[in-house]
Amino acid sequence: MGISFQQALGVHPQAVKLRLERTELLTANLANVDTPNFKAKDIDFAAEMQRANNDHSMGEAVAKYRVPMQPTEDGNTVELNTEQARFSQNSMDYQSSLTFLNLQISGLRTAIEGK
Repeated sequence: MGISFQQALGVHPQAVKLRLERTELLTANLANVDTPNFKAKDIDFAAEMQRANNDHSMGEAVAKYRVPMQPTEDGNTVELNTEQARFSQNSMDYQSSLTFLNLQISGLRTAIEGK
């Protein structure tokens, strides 16, 4: 009887990958807060996870432009406070996913070793 790692780990490897992609986008947004005409992008995490579950694969996430609450005169759509809050939330969610994944792997290790 074999162990299905995909079944044992569930959606967590996909969630970690998607959170990492989102971190890169949010970091780029923060780095370009003062760049004229820069358009902030983000990933709809829930929609991308749903797509991954339906397709049973994890391709490149679709990034969408964010509509700002208060547009600036220079055309930049990055809102510093919003980006910082989303980055912080995404970081905490990323750590939570890693922790859960680590627990799942520890459980598999225990089962394999027969303890």
